[in-house]
Amino acid sequence: MGSEFSVEDAKKLIKLARKSISYFSAANKLLEEPCKEGKFLEKRGLFVTLRSFPEKELRGCIGFPYPLKPLWNAVIEAAVEAAFHDPRFPALRVSEFENVVLEISILTMPQEIEGEKGKIVGKIGVEKDGLIVKRNLRSGLLLPQVATEQGWDAETFLEQCCLKAGLPAQSWKLKGTDIFKFQARVFSEKAPNGEVEEN
Repeated sequence: MGSEFSVEDAKKLIKLARKSISYFSAANKLLEEPCKEGKFLEKRGLFVTLRSFPEKELRGCIGFPYPLKPLWNAVIEAAVEAAFHDPRFPALRVSEFENVVLEISILTMPQEIEGEKGKIVGKIGVEKDGLIVKRNLRSGLLLPQVATEQGWDAETFLEQCCLKAGLPAQSWKLKGTDIFKFQARVFSEKAPNGEVEEN
């Protein structure tokens, strides 16, 4: 991915994500914030993650795996979705907002891992790659940092991605299951409204 996004860029995007959540909480509609910076207008895959502080437990995570929207707009929408519409969690309360840290993951285009199923494990770089598993109408995605946080090896990562898709854990081995990998630049706040660092 190179160094096309700096920590300073990430600060702007995380600030935008916070503003988007606050605005939606008050107005019940998406923020309309113009952007003139070219790199933020390029279409990119992106996820916004909320974590409790200081526990750093997941509080919401929603995004766009594929570059369907300009990055700026993707941040606005994903931040609101992660805060209020992640089906795994209740909507974020105003009282919680100052006790969560925000994280953004800017994704590369997912690439299909081709070849024999038995050799797929060796083509996955844990700590570097995220995964998407698709089978029939089901799909699951796990960001690269999830495997690192959980201490998973590549095979466990594949199994967990299948489970995320609502599939049996061994489904990645079956013909007709498509597996994709991608990379991400991940930036997060050290504390709520605090300094931003690259993970």
